[in-house]
This record gives sequence, structure tokens and C-alpha cells, in this order.
Amino acid sequence: MVPSGDRDLSGGALVIAIFLAAPWVVYQVWAFISPGLYPRERRWAVPFVVCTGGLFITGGLFAYFIAFRYALVFLLGIGAPTGVKPFITIDRYFSLFVNVMLGISLVFELPVIIFFLTLIRVASPSFLLRHSRYAILAIVILAAIITPTPDVFNLTLFAVPMILLFFMGVFASYLLVMRRENRRFPWRVFAYWLLSVLAVVAICVFVAVVEYHYHFIPRWPFLAR
Repeated sequence: MVPSGDRDLSGGALVIAIFLAAPWVVYQVWAFISPGLYPRERRWAVPFVVCTGGLFITGGLFAYFIAFRYALVFLLGIGAPTGVKPFITIDRYFSLFVNVMLGISLVFELPVIIFFLTLIRVASPSFLLRHSRYAILAIVILAAIITPTPDVFNLTLFAVPMILLFFMGVFASYLLVMRRENRRFPWRVFAYWLLSVLAVVAICVFVAVVEYHYHFIPRWPFLAR
């Protein structure tokens, strides 16, 4: 029987290897499917590899610094008011860690999957928006499956980023359809709206700091009293 410490080290090395090799694995996937695409569609090779590998690593960072951390804090603090002390083995801890890390990293590939389905004309932005309610329901169910605890807090922590990723994929597929139809996206109007949203966020942060005496901290949620 392999000692638990050796299993943890080998498992950790496996997770690190998966994240380091993610861009190369994605490139191999693209090399497999690219012969079936048109020459103009093969120009998406570099953006496909960069975005897929980047989203996978971003998902891992989100899982490590936010999702897993706060899910574990909530899980360990459930019995604190009643004096119940948690008892966690290293095997259970690492199994949960690997499941959350890889599960969220794969979920972060949702925009690439939606874009690829649009690229091969299996889906369209109008179809995705028309059936977005079913997509949101499926996302919530998937979040409930990969969530380490059955509470609403962690379910929301997992489901909200996935829903945002879905609409990000719809936006990317919309850009692809506009490019096919030789139409230009109104980037200037989009930039104005984006700047307006950022200005509102900046005003809210300013009010929180000046009026309610919040201060910045180097971790999530970055503002605290």
C-alpha cells in the first residue's frame, strides 16, 4: 500500500503537470480537428490555443484563491457555533482539492466550447440566447454537482461565474457570426458602456472608502472595514 503522503505528493505533481501542459494539450486537440475546417477557419488556431489554455489556468487560479478557499472556510465553520471540531483526513482534503481545481478549470472552457460550436455551425447566438434559461438551469445543476458542500453560498459562488462564462461565449460567437456576415461590431458604443459601468464601480468604491471607512486588502473581496 502506498503511504498517503506519497499519494498526495504524486497527486499534487499530477495537478501541476496538467496545468503546465494545458496549452500543449489544447494545441494537440486543435491539430486533430483542424484538417476538417476551412482554411479561413484554421486561422483561429493561435487564439484558440491561447484562450483555451488561458481560461483553463484562470479557472485553476479562481478555484485555488476564491472557490476552494471560501468553500472550505464555510464548510469548516458550520459546526463552530456549537463547538463541533472538524476532523479531516489528508486523503479527503486532497481529493476535494483535486476535484474542485480540475472541475472549475474545465468549466472555464465554456466560452471556447460555445465559440467552437458556432464555428462548426452547430449553434448560433440567437439559438443560445433563446434557450439561455435552460442553459442557466443546467449550469446550476452542474454547479450543485461539483460544489463541495450542499449550501446556497457555495452554489452561488460556483454558478455565477459559470453563467457569466456562458454569456461571454455567446458574445464571442456573436462576434464570429458578424465576421462571417462582413459586419462590424460597434466597439465604440461598447467601449462607452464599459467605461460607464467602470465609472459607476469606481464611484461605489470611492463612496465605500470615504463615507463608510472601508480600506483595501490584498485578498478577496479586496475591501474591508
